[in-house]
Amino acid sequence: MSKSFNKTLVFAASCMGLAFFGVTMLALGPLLSQLGEGANALPATLSIGIIIGTLIFGPIVDKFGYKWLLITGSLLALLGIQGLANLTDMSLLHLFMMMLGIGGGILNGETNAMVAEIYDNNQRGGRLSVLGACYCVGALLWTLLNYFIVGNFTTPLNVISVLMSLFILFFLAISFPKQKSHTSLSLTKMMGLLKYPSLILFACLLFFQSGFEGVTGNFTPRYFVSVHGMAIHSATLSLTWFTVGMLVGRFFLAFLMKRLGDAKTLYLFLSVAIVGISLLYFAPSVPLMFTATALLGCGVCATFPVVFNYLGGAFKEMSGTAFSIAIFIALCGQFTFNKIMGMLFDKAYYFYFPIAMAVAILMMMFLLPIAKRKV
Repeated sequence: MSKSFNKTLVFAASCMGLAFFGVTMLALGPLLSQLGEGANALPATLSIGIIIGTLIFGPIVDKFGYKWLLITGSLLALLGIQGLANLTDMSLLHLFMMMLGIGGGILNGETNAMVAEIYDNNQRGGRLSVLGACYCVGALLWTLLNYFIVGNFTTPLNVISVLMSLFILFFLAISFPKQKSHTSLSLTKMMGLLKYPSLILFACLLFFQSGFEGVTGNFTPRYFVSVHGMAIHSATLSLTWFTVGMLVGRFFLAFLMKRLGDAKTLYLFLSVAIVGISLLYFAPSVPLMFTATALLGCGVCATFPVVFNYLGGAFKEMSGTAFSIAIFIALCGQFTFNKIMGMLFDKAYYFYFPIAMAVAILMMMFLLPIAKRKV
């Protein structure tokens, strides 16, 4: 791999890309009620796009390098944001949401794979934790823009578009890691990664992590309203505390990974999530419920950086494809957990919500030592 690039600039570009992915994941939330009939199907289109972007980025970056795919993914996401800002025809909106999803899937996978590749074992975990914090920054920026600019949803979208345009100009101006030394990368060789138990086990760990995040983001407000009688606006605000908890946790993550090692750090954070689930179940007041969601966000903030650190070291020559496989399985977990929890909530079985969250955390704790032994 060529070394004719500046790691700091590439890391900055990765942070910008993942921050924009944070916007992508939440783009539709504040706007669905304003988009008219048929808008409730748009999140599914966005999710399909993210899955497609996740599947295609790995083989492409392993064979052709990072720069032009990162720019392409950014342009697709930018087009999606502009479509959301300016279009009212629902069929066209679905097309642009597909673009937004594909671009977001590329940005998410490629930025993590790139940072995992350019840093060695001593720095990789810390850099991935900071990168993960940038996702939270993007999500919070989008939330705050919609909170303070009320009644005109095109303005926040245009602010994000201007920022993304500046990011793309930055991507054009800097050098990125070149394609891997192997030029004979084939589909057979890529699919051969599936024979490695460590990759599958770490991907299964992300299956439960992503499932946990999915149900937290989609069902926590309804759980607070239905079980604890919280007002709807306060219940919705609890999701901001989840993001804040994740952001704060990731600022400490790099320090703890150096002091305790990856596995102990992950167990420590997952234990914090268990405390958050306990508060979620018993919380008698709004401040305690906000504390619970902050602890949940902090508790699961370490999983993706720790797993990506292991995968980046174990599959350095085909890191893009390995990350594609792992993130795809993680997205399957998000779909599965959301589907099951939706069915349970339809039947008013709200008490299963913290139980499902606890199962996800315990499964991650169970899988980590098994996966580590297979590396």
